Amino acid sequence: MKTMDLFPTQPSLPSFSPHAPLADRMRPRNLEEFRGQEHLLGEGKPLREAILRDEISSLILWGPPGSGKTTLAYLISVMTDSFFIPFSAVTAGIKEIKEVIREAQRQRTRGKRTILFVDEIHRFNKAQQDAFLPHVEKGTIVLIGATTENPSFEVIAPLLSRTQVLPLYPLAEADMVSIIERAISDQERGLGRLRIQMDREALQHLVALADGDARRALNILEMAALTARPDREGIRHLTLKVVEEAGLKKALRYDRQGEEHYNLISAFHKSLRGSDPDASLYWLGRMLAAGEDPLYIARRMVRFAAEDIGNADPAALQLAIAAKEAYHFLGSPEGELALAQCAVYLAAAPKSNAVYQAFNRVQRDIQEQPALPVPLHLRNAPTNLMRELGFGEGYRYPHHFPRAEVDQDYLPENLRDRIYYHPTDRGHEARIKELLERRRREGGKDRNWR
Repeated sequence: MKTMDLFPTQPSLPSFSPHAPLADRMRPRNLEEFRGQEHLLGEGKPLREAILRDEISSLILWGPPGSGKTTLAYLISVMTDSFFIPFSAVTAGIKEIKEVIREAQRQRTRGKRTILFVDEIHRFNKAQQDAFLPHVEKGTIVLIGATTENPSFEVIAPLLSRTQVLPLYPLAEADMVSIIERAISDQERGLGRLRIQMDREALQHLVALADGDARRALNILEMAALTARPDREGIRHLTLKVVEEAGLKKALRYDRQGEEHYNLISAFHKSLRGSDPDASLYWLGRMLAAGEDPLYIARRMVRFAAEDIGNADPAALQLAIAAKEAYHFLGSPEGELALAQCAVYLAAAPKSNAVYQAFNRVQRDIQEQPALPVPLHLRNAPTNLMRELGFGEGYRYPHHFPRAEVDQDYLPENLRDRIYYHPTDRGHEARIKELLERRRREGGKDRNWR
């Protein structure tokens, strides 16, 4: 029969071909090898207990890529001795769903429970999701759906009411390190035969690149291992450079022609930064006389206003935008006067790169830290499911407090005490500094200044 052609065998675990990608070969074979999701699988946690008692019910696994949704579904089927049917919402429709149900009914007559694993269940439309309802209700199948999208919005309410939604989170740094090190040392399924030595800084960079995604980490590791050349002793040395090349697509090198073009714009920018309006006007005039695109100069002044003046004089950015619009409206030569006016104002304005430095610190933390989850009290909670999961709980609405100020944490747990923005004593920024310092004193914040 056709259904039997779809399900000829039932493997206890996915078959690991030596030619399969490392991420597939290294899938955990038991809960002891599984890393992360301690809130679900730690000792005494509900899901772990349900698996061990063989009392599994229909689930929706909601989490980011590489957090273990597919692997967890496989492990559940193996540990509960269930017939496992993987099913993709990308390629399947109502016809395939009916065939799966027929097979599940056949397995039921043999005393075998069927776990139907639906990857990317959010891709099913309402009619396709409806097709599961009676069979989940009757217990013909145990449905395990996997999704990266919020089930509140992507899974129909009747199906949600018949399943338990389990959130999965990006893997922690320690878990990522454990997965990578096991892949390097595993002689059977991993890279152990390649004799890999990995520098600590390379390992840290790989963890940062993977951003809590085990699959991505192993894909980059495999690429790095296969491209690294063995030394005379047969050891493949994975350095930071090797991992960078394996994990990043480098931008094509820009062919810089016309050295004088860059010399002039550099002189103009440095004259503005040095608060010299005369030199700024001179270099502006030189560039215009040389045929430079005036809108290119205008864009550079907009950037300068944000980078080198910032909140010391917030009007500088407004004037730079206005000068660009004025030139665009008037053209040459009339519009060039607006550029000159802007250049003089930018040169004379108080300077601060505090916002620029603050944003650099933010970008550094984003690169070095995993994608930290938004604290629950800051999350929006428009659905009952999200409220039940604690979204928005404990949020304090500032307008309910004097001066619309309330002592409350807005950064992720790992960055709770971080201060990125260090305002100067110059111009309008001095007022900002005074305000922030008062708020921090009154809030009792003892933050790390970096």
